[in-house]
Amino acid sequence: MKKFLIVLTSLSLLLMCGCSHIEEDEEIEVQTVTVEDEEYYSRFRGQDVSINVYNWGEYIPDGSEEGSISVNEEFTKLTGIRVNYSTYANNEELYAKLKGGGSTYDVIIPSDYMISRMIKEDMLEPIDLSEIPNFKNIMEKFRNPEYDPDCKYSVPYTWGTVGIIYDTTAIDEEDIDWDILWNEDYAGSILMFDNPRDAFAISQILLGYSLNTEDSDELQKAAEKLKDQKKVIQAYVMDEIFDKMGAGEAVLAPYYAGDAVTLMDEFENLDFVIPESGTNLFIDAACIPKGCRNKEAAEMYLNFLCEPDIAYAVSDYIGYSTPNQAAYEMLDDEVKNDGISYPDDDFIAEKTTIFRNLSDEANLEMQTLWTDMKSSEEQTPNRFIVPAFMAICVAASLVILIRRYIRKKKDIF
Repeated sequence: MKKFLIVLTSLSLLLMCGCSHIEEDEEIEVQTVTVEDEEYYSRFRGQDVSINVYNWGEYIPDGSEEGSISVNEEFTKLTGIRVNYSTYANNEELYAKLKGGGSTYDVIIPSDYMISRMIKEDMLEPIDLSEIPNFKNIMEKFRNPEYDPDCKYSVPYTWGTVGIIYDTTAIDEEDIDWDILWNEDYAGSILMFDNPRDAFAISQILLGYSLNTEDSDELQKAAEKLKDQKKVIQAYVMDEIFDKMGAGEAVLAPYYAGDAVTLMDEFENLDFVIPESGTNLFIDAACIPKGCRNKEAAEMYLNFLCEPDIAYAVSDYIGYSTPNQAAYEMLDDEVKNDGISYPDDDFIAEKTTIFRNLSDEANLEMQTLWTDMKSSEEQTPNRFIVPAFMAICVAASLVILIRRYIRKKKDIF
C-alpha cells in the first residue's frame, strides 16, 4: 500500500509538473476590447438590425488566430447589430459591383483614388462626424486628405506604402530601387502587379512622371516601359505573391508594406525596401454607399472601427499602418521604428504620392494601354525555345521516317 501511495504521489507530481509546463508553453495573450462610451452602442439592441459590410479579403481580424478577436462578432455583442460580411479583390471589382446595382451595402472600404471617383459620381453618403465621436483618434495628417477634404465621405481605416519584396538569399544588391524589376539578371524570377494603376505608377516613377499624370504621351511611354519589362516577368499577380515568394518560386516583387511585414514574419529569407526614388502612399477608408439601409447603424460601425482597441487589433492582424493615434501609441517600439510600417515624416512628405482619381478619358486610356501591353506578344529571350524544340523534334522524326523508308527499299530490292 505504501509503494502504491508513493507511485500515486509521484504520478500526481509528474502530472502537475506536466500541466504546469503545458500551461506555461501555451500561454497566449488574449486580446480584449474596451470602449469609452458603452451607452453610445446601446440604441439598436433588441431591434433585429443588421448591416452589410463589403471589404477587402483578409482585411479585418476574424478571430481565426489564437488569442485574437473577431471585430464583427465583438461589434454584434456590443450593439446587437448583426454583420453580414463579404469581400472583394480590388477597387475595380468593388466599383463594378456598386455601379451594377443589385446589391446593397452599408459599409465599404475602398482606397483613396476610388473614394474620390465615387464622390464625383455621387455614389457615397455624406458622413455625420458628430455621430462618430471616436474620429477624434484619427491623426491630424489624415483628417484632410486630398481625395476627400475634411473627411466628408470617409473615415481612414489603414494606410501604407508600396515597395519591393526580395529574397535575400538570391539578391545581395545595395540601394535596391524600382529599376531592379527590369534587371535581366533575374529574368523569370520577377513578379509584377496585376493591376494597371500600381504597375503604371512604378513605370512613371522611373520615367520621372507624376503618378497622377493624364498626359497621353506620358501614359503611352509608361506603357512602353512596362512592355519592355515583359521579357523578365515570370507572372502578373496580386495575392499570389504570398505563395510564390514564400515557396521561392520568385525572388523579386512589388507589393504593399503591410503584406510584406506579414511575409517577413513567416519567411526569414525575405526582406522589404521602400525605394528612395519615391513611391505611392495609399489610404483605405470606410465609407457609406448611397442606398444603404441603415445609415445610423453604419456610422456606429465606423465609430467602432475607430475604437483604440479595434484599430490596434486591425493593424496587428493585417500588418498595415494605423491612422489612429491612440492605437499607434499601443504598438511596440519595434514596429514603430522598423522603417517599413511607419516611414519618417520627411520621407512621406518628399518621396510619396497619394493617387488621385484620373479623368474618365485618362482611366480609359490607361486601361486600354494595359490590356494591349499584356496581350501583346511576349518579348522574352526564351520565347523561341519551345517552337525551336518542336521544330527539332519534327525534323528528327522526319529523318527517322526517311531512314526507315530507305531501309525498306533496300530490303525489297
